[in-house]
Amino acid sequence: MSYRQLATLELDALREISNVGLGNAVTSLAQLINRRVNMHVPRSYFLPLEEMIALVGGYEELVGCVSLRVLGDAPGLVLFVFDEESTYNLVDMLMGQPAGTTRVLDEMAESAVREVGNVLTGSFISAISMMTGLYMVTTVPIFAFDMLGAVLSSLMVAAGRVEDQVLVIETELFHEEETPVRGHFFLLTEPGAIDRLMAALGITVEEQTGGK
Repeated sequence: MSYRQLATLELDALREISNVGLGNAVTSLAQLINRRVNMHVPRSYFLPLEEMIALVGGYEELVGCVSLRVLGDAPGLVLFVFDEESTYNLVDMLMGQPAGTTRVLDEMAESAVREVGNVLTGSFISAISMMTGLYMVTTVPIFAFDMLGAVLSSLMVAAGRVEDQVLVIETELFHEEETPVRGHFFLLTEPGAIDRLMAALGITVEEQTGGK
């Protein structure tokens, strides 16, 4: 299947999974920090790996990245990536501080971001599992604050072989009138995993291509 030319059915399914999964994630985040949090999902789509890297800003872009391995029926790797400024803004949101307060990440800040990444991605994967009936679990989260190239190099070695196409979900987190925290949620799956997800939702290649 060519993921560059996603069919309408598959795109609709991805949007539904994204909305439900991240909706659950935001609820969990609000409970964690005891503050109301909103999330906007502008777009969800597939991109080749190289274009995903360019989307974030290139190999030398400084990013905060929370990563978790996904095990089970649709294995892969989940990344929640924020650029440098959004990482600082996320810490300020979590700590109840005015935007612009954090300029350096200490151990407490890194721990907070890692836990939020764990809550968001864990809730997202749980929603996918519930909607599809597939067995999917996540591992302990890892947080890295480094250049994107260095982060991806170590993660890809650990992940092994993944699809050339990456599921991208743009996100904006915000609390009331605070500065939005913009990030990207990436799902890198092992070969065949996306087909299994779609099949579990009752969407087959024949339906996507009109039986051609």
